[in-house]
Amino acid sequence: MAVAFKLLASACHFRECQRHKVLHAFLGPLITNHISKMYSSYRRPGTSPDKAPVWKQIDFSTEKIVNGIKKHFKLLKTEIVEHATTYDGQPLHIHLWGQTRVVWKFRSRIDLNRWIASSDIEIGGKSEAYLKLGTNNKSAVFYGTLNTEVPRDGETKYSGYCGYKAKPQLGFFNRKKYYNWTKFNSLYLRVRGDGRPWMINIFTDPYFSHQKDDTYHYFMFTRGGPYWEEITIPFSKFFLCNQGRVQDHQYPLWLDKISTIGFTLGDQAAGPFQLEIDFIGLLMDRTHTEEFAYEQYERNTKF
Repeated sequence: MAVAFKLLASACHFRECQRHKVLHAFLGPLITNHISKMYSSYRRPGTSPDKAPVWKQIDFSTEKIVNGIKKHFKLLKTEIVEHATTYDGQPLHIHLWGQTRVVWKFRSRIDLNRWIASSDIEIGGKSEAYLKLGTNNKSAVFYGTLNTEVPRDGETKYSGYCGYKAKPQLGFFNRKKYYNWTKFNSLYLRVRGDGRPWMINIFTDPYFSHQKDDTYHYFMFTRGGPYWEEITIPFSKFFLCNQGRVQDHQYPLWLDKISTIGFTLGDQAAGPFQLEIDFIGLLMDRTHTEEFAYEQYERNTKF
C-alpha cells in the first residue's frame, strides 16, 4: 500500500496544469514553442518567476505566420472530410460493430514523437528517462534509471519518479480535440515489463475550472520476464485524484472527454527500469457489468 501512495504522490509532479489560453486563433502557430512552458505551473525552488508578458514571447516572423496559417487550414480541411465520412475517426461500420480499437501503436518514429518522456530532473532530481523504438520497430521501449536522491533546495521533500505521456490532440488553430471512448468499458494493453508497478494516468478535460487538476489513476503491475502480457483494466476501476490526492467524492471516468493518457513510475526502488509497449487500445468486455468500483458514502452536511 505504501508503494501505491508513493506512486500517487509522484504522479502529481508529472501532471501539467493546462491554464494557458491562446489569445487569438491566428496566434497559435506563433507561440507553439512556448506552450509547454506556459502549461506548467511548477517553478523550481530558488528560481525567480518569469514575469515576461506573452506578447514578448511571440515570434512575429511573416514566413512563420504564413506557414502556420497554411498548416491549420489544411488541418481544417482534413477534419471536415473526416467528419463527413467517419464517426469519431472510424468508418461507420467499424464504429457500430467493432469491440476493440487500437488508439496508440508504435511502428515508426512518427508514432514515437507523439509521446513525451519526463522525470524528476525537472525539479532538480537525478532520474533519467528515455523513449526509443523496440526491435524491428514493432514496439516502444521506455527505459532509464530511477534515482531517489532528494534535491538539496530546502523545499523538495521527496524525489524519484519517471513517466511518459501522450501529447494531447490539437485540431486547426490549436483547438483541443478529445477521444470519445463511450463505446468501450476497458483499457487494453500489450506490454512487457520488468516486474515494477506502474501508475496509469488518464487525463480528461473538465467542464469547470476548479477541476483542471483532476486525473484518474489505476495501477498496472508487470510480472517481468521475456514474455509479453496482455492487460485489461476496466474503466470502472479508475479513481479520481486532484494533484496526487485521492478525492472523497468519487465519480466515474468521463469517457467522452478523454484528453490523453500517461504512465508514471515512482516505486522508490532506485535502479534501472524498462517498460516495452506493443499497443494501447480499448476493449468492450460484455462480461464486465460493474459501473463503478468505489462505494459512495453520504456526508453529514448539517454542521
